[in-house]
Amino acid sequence: MKNKLDKQTYSNTAFVKRVFAKVPSTYERINHILTFGFDIIWRKKAVKIAASYGGTEWVDLCTGTGETAAYLSHLAPIGTKVSAVDLSHEMMDEAKKKPEAENINFIIADVKDLPFEDNSIDLITMSFATRNINFNKDTLIKCFSEYHRVLKPGGRFVNLETSQPTIRFIRVLFHLFIKLFVSKIGTKISGSQDGYLYLSKTIPRFYNAKELADIIQLAGFKDVSFKRLVLSIAAIHISKKD
Repeated sequence: MKNKLDKQTYSNTAFVKRVFAKVPSTYERINHILTFGFDIIWRKKAVKIAASYGGTEWVDLCTGTGETAAYLSHLAPIGTKVSAVDLSHEMMDEAKKKPEAENINFIIADVKDLPFEDNSIDLITMSFATRNINFNKDTLIKCFSEYHRVLKPGGRFVNLETSQPTIRFIRVLFHLFIKLFVSKIGTKISGSQDGYLYLSKTIPRFYNAKELADIIQLAGFKDVSFKRLVLSIAAIHISKKD
């Protein structure tokens, strides 16, 4: 793989799947280092919001190493089923090593074609994965529409993702940090240059919180709101299926 990844290269499922096959054992540790531990706080905040909506069928999509699914399992009332979906066998194998794994139903599937019936799920969560399915705006809308399909009326979709700072000066500093440190640190620890070069390219190009809210609405969701986190470098989006 060349050091310089163009948009066409990283905007396909095969490439993303290949990237995540290389990083499971170091994935969480690098996330914690690059965010100074804030990703843990943000995940727990998103999960607390999500769990407050109740229901008995909860699904964490693009679960990766299962960090968010594990947090969900801690807050799940008795009788609530927590499922974790991901396309990567390697990431899911890592997720299954967690103590909470015995309380989680792991499913290998593509989020563009979920193995759930219409109107069958109460809650969907996704953390730091929306960029990985953002091959283009239309594809992202189709994915969100698939989430909308499987949710019950009144069901919620809670999404945690990096965002764009609203203040230009902060945005410039944020992008500079990504450019100078994400690829270098990620590559050094994981040994995967492709993976963290990919990350350093996709974060600055992703939508701001308002733009992402508009896209979620285009997929059919209502009452879309968002909470900006720490200088708006990340955001939690909450949406509802009527």
